[in-house]
Amino acid sequence: MTKAQFIQDNEINELLADCLPVVVDYTATWCGPCRVISPFIDQLAQEFEGRAKVFKMDLDQNKDNAKKYGIRSIPAVLIFKGGEVVEHLVGKANYETFKEALEKHL
Repeated sequence: MTKAQFIQDNEINELLADCLPVVVDYTATWCGPCRVISPFIDQLAQEFEGRAKVFKMDLDQNKDNAKKYGIRSIPAVLIFKGGEVVEHLVGKANYETFKEALEKHL
């Protein structure tokens, strides 16, 4: 099963240069709601393989990146297209919410 890989701040610029939409789930090990949506993010990675790139980023290890994109509370899922943020979803949501947000940008 394809799962969303964890990335670091120094990898994101290269990923955003891709022509495919990029989903980044800002998460943390201590965040309960983050653990709730984690399987949904993995499901997105599997369902949209080849059509979008889906990643997770540990907030505690990448504070500068979170600051750069205005992440103030987590879970926060950002969808990038052409290097720009096109969706910013904050808090717990069901799988359909994430799926519909991503499908708008394919």
